[in-house]
Amino acid sequence: MSQELEDMLTDDGEEEPDDYILESNELDASEDTESEPSSSYTHSVSLDEIRKKWARAENDSGSPEFQIAGMTERIMYLTKHMQQNPKDFSTRRGLLALVNKRRRLLNYLFRVNQDKYVEIIASLGIRHKAPGRVMTREEVYGRFSQRKKK
Repeated sequence: MSQELEDMLTDDGEEEPDDYILESNELDASEDTESEPSSSYTHSVSLDEIRKKWARAENDSGSPEFQIAGMTERIMYLTKHMQQNPKDFSTRRGLLALVNKRRRLLNYLFRVNQDKYVEIIASLGIRHKAPGRVMTREEVYGRFSQRKKK
């Protein structure tokens, strides 16, 4: 029995290959499989691209076109998020606030520069009703007869 034990310990026959050691070509093969970038990364890249397109200058960060373009991209991202996570109420609240903020900026851009307004609406595919004139009380209720005589 001790002879068998010595034979097993001193057996210079075949060595078992180690499974956990990889060859250099195996490492390259695993890197070749491309995975899709994360959605947050693709969102940030597309946000940078669209902001560069609408920036008035290289260091622009405050022009209405720049802000509207960035907000539109964020709205699209959050809309996809809401479709996947319908119970995320804090994101829904933030999305509504962002849509309203963009609407106010579009109203401002319409007052200041209608050509840019039309261009950005068409380019980004935004549905926005141009702000109209506020009607006076007489214009709103003038078609109704007065119940009370003056």
